[in-house]
Amino acid sequence: MPLAKNVMRGGVSAAAARAINGNEVQSALTAAGTTQGTAVAMEGDLNVITTATTGQGGILSAQSVPGDDQVVYNNTSVDILVYPPSGGNFNQLAANSGFVLAPYTAARCMKVTSTLWVGFISA
Repeated sequence: MPLAKNVMRGGVSAAAARAINGNEVQSALTAAGTTQGTAVAMEGDLNVITTATTGQGGILSAQSVPGDDQVVYNNTSVDILVYPPSGGNFNQLAANSGFVLAPYTAARCMKVTSTLWVGFISA
């Protein structure tokens, strides 16, 4: 995606450029729960978990469609869990199962079909 400032050069407003690029950042989320149903909702394009205890997590947006992606950054010193929306699955994991995101790492999560998500984890 181009930077919003570059889209604005074409006469697009700042707000529209951010919406087009998907620049919603949730920069201070607190992980919650220990299951998919009790995890904190992550609705941003970029979601930063800043507070967590081991085993807590976040759930990706149920409003997503195939081709959408969300980034999750674990800015804590503990492992967290990242869950797909209800009925979804990551890579080869069982439906509704979360994957562990290690401290100070990120994952790009892309929705491929109505239920399948693919996760790409940073170093």
